Amino acid sequence: MSEQAAGDPPPAGAPQVPLSTIAREWGRIGCIGFGGPPAHIALLRKLCVEDRDWLPPADFEDGLAACNLLPGPASTQLAIFCAWRLRGPAGAILGGVCFIIPGLVIILGLAALFLAPQPVGWIAGTAAGAGAAVPAVALAAAAGLIPASWRRAGGSRAGGSRAGGSRDGDDPAGGGSGASDAGAPGAGASGAGASDAGAGNSAGGSGAGERKPGNRVAHGRWIAYLVAGGAAAATVGPWLVIVLAACGLAEVAVRTRRGRQPRDPGRSGPAGLPAGLLPLAAAVPAAAGLLAVAWEGLKVGALSYGGGFVIIPLMQRDAVHTYHWMTGAQFLSAVALGQVTPGPVVQTVAVVGFAAAGVAGGLLASLVAFTPSFAMVLGGAPHFAALRRNGGVQAFLTGAGPAAIGAIAGSSISLGLELSELWQVAVLGIAAIWLLALRKNVVAAIVGAAVLGVIGALAGAPLP
Repeated sequence: MSEQAAGDPPPAGAPQVPLSTIAREWGRIGCIGFGGPPAHIALLRKLCVEDRDWLPPADFEDGLAACNLLPGPASTQLAIFCAWRLRGPAGAILGGVCFIIPGLVIILGLAALFLAPQPVGWIAGTAAGAGAAVPAVALAAAAGLIPASWRRAGGSRAGGSRAGGSRDGDDPAGGGSGASDAGAPGAGASGAGASDAGAGNSAGGSGAGERKPGNRVAHGRWIAYLVAGGAAAATVGPWLVIVLAACGLAEVAVRTRRGRQPRDPGRSGPAGLPAGLLPLAAAVPAAAGLLAVAWEGLKVGALSYGGGFVIIPLMQRDAVHTYHWMTGAQFLSAVALGQVTPGPVVQTVAVVGFAAAGVAGGLLASLVAFTPSFAMVLGGAPHFAALRRNGGVQAFLTGAGPAAIGAIAGSSISLGLELSELWQVAVLGIAAIWLLALRKNVVAAIVGAAVLGVIGALAGAPLP
């Protein structure tokens, strides 16, 4: 296969991959993609680069790096991008839909069981146990992102990261204690994203560099952004996106003042998002019903920076306290379902939509959440190379990234406060040791916690 730029569609005379093949292969990945974005990226790379030789390795890695700069679910965006490179818009839409549908069907079916008004005892125990591990999963996700983000703040070029240097994407599942999208495959799965992640690490990772006065100032800002994101997630969840944007724009302003900002930094919102969408996030929506469900989907798909767990504080207050679609315990179960089903943790929004308006609400929430990813890839893929070189985008992510990490960590506070039984606190402690001290797999932590919940329910332990 001849070399092409990552943003170029297939040449006019090149053999085309049949749409039926795209539907079959992308659907297969959607069915077996347990383990979150690291697993999805590894599977896509194995299919497109190693097994079928459809894409050169550099093109795949450049596409991954560009998707890391977009809000929303990165592994989904990468699946759409790869299909677009093979068959243009038709392939992108078909591949993306086939990648998303299996996980959506599974999670809606599980939502019907877990959110039933009177679930049977073992199901209630499963939900209570799995939900108890979720605050520890959030902390592990944040901890896994901190080192690369800290290095990025020290002066790296920020190539190919979303939450400040290490792609957290949609969730940390499958990567020990919060492995990143870009980092996990590059480090141990398939090598995807290695060039970008490596560049980010080397640019600011030396001890000597971190002792420079300029780096100390940059790290001071990093700490301020981290604290701001954590405080916002713990206290004013629905307003979190404003705090993320403010931190990103503050970093852009600092770099502009120092003359480090390239041309045209602000013609659109952060990471290419139309600026007109940002004012929508300045107010907690007063609407109810399906319009409110659509708003939740929009926040998740178009306004979330830092990947999957950043959506949790964006949704929790609205779903539990504003609209009372679900209890705090049910929300914990929704997050757990997003972790253990194939597909991105963004599928959690489908459970919230189901709680609000049944299957129609779940489908609507998912449709609105994933539509921006299709729009950004279809409209932006030809410009991905320019996006990666845009200093405004890089500066924004350098500020918004640590705020997103803080928000992920801060969400563990509000999630932990939803635990109502003492045995759940014990399960949380075990999960924290498993993830933070032993650095083991996230899916295993949630499944193990669910098993403990079943045992507790059968033994007569009180359930939330």
